Amino acid sequence: MDEAMLPVKRDVRRSFDRAAATYDDAAILQREVCARLLEHLDPMRIAPRRALDLGCGTGHAFDALAKRFPAAELLGLDIAPAMLGRARARSPWWQRMLGARRPALVCADAERLPLAGACVDLVFSNLALQWCEPSRAFAEAARVVTNDGLLLFSTVGPDTLRELRAAFAEADGEPHVNRFVDMHDLGDALVHAGFADPVMEMETITLEYDTVMAVARDLKAIGAVNSLPSRARGLPGRNRWRRMTAAYERFRRDGLLPATWEIVYGHAWKVPPKRLADGRQVVSFAPRSPR
Repeated sequence: MDEAMLPVKRDVRRSFDRAAATYDDAAILQREVCARLLEHLDPMRIAPRRALDLGCGTGHAFDALAKRFPAAELLGLDIAPAMLGRARARSPWWQRMLGARRPALVCADAERLPLAGACVDLVFSNLALQWCEPSRAFAEAARVVTNDGLLLFSTVGPDTLRELRAAFAEADGEPHVNRFVDMHDLGDALVHAGFADPVMEMETITLEYDTVMAVARDLKAIGAVNSLPSRARGLPGRNRWRRMTAAYERFRRDGLLPATWEIVYGHAWKVPPKRLADGRQVVSFAPRSPR
């Protein structure tokens, strides 16, 4: 993916740090997608000893993962320290007093995981990988997951916030909405990283608002703001904002403004490598069955 189209990581961290206090109240879509992602685990036979919530945010998925895998050690990793602070406070005080097992929290970038190789059996990630370069994030996930381990994730596709993107394009032609990777390209990146037979699905969820300002307010509250290196600095001028608002108003239907989210779900299992780093072929020998 072109580096010019990738979010600037320090700006992503800053945006989510600033949004930590408002995130849980505004993250209606994120909670719904998380519930749907968790349902993808229903038919899967997996009993992880250690599970990683990659891009855990405020820790919304912790309880559901702990309930589903009570014997597993849970790790939560996020790029924003303030988000992890909220995740740490999520455990009730009485659990902390009794020394109940809580998720271990790590502040790091999904593209540079400070974890040992093959140390987790499940990597779970809800609406976080859109802030990463896919091939690097998948390569790191493949490195830390065990052979026959599972990567399960949701992210957003290119049609996300298409109305806002079109409105800004008409207003000034500058990039104001991050670019997102197509589902098929994500599948190819998974295979290249060492995962087998990726399963990809897509659905569209449309949120509705009374005003354009309400759309912008919600995005800011969840930290989903423009982090592109080529973005215009500072607040949009009054005339530019007026042009953008007028362009967005053309999407109004039945008195409401839509905000489209293309949600991509994917999962794949890690397979043992067929070649070593130096190019040598890996050949497996199964014991001969007795005659």
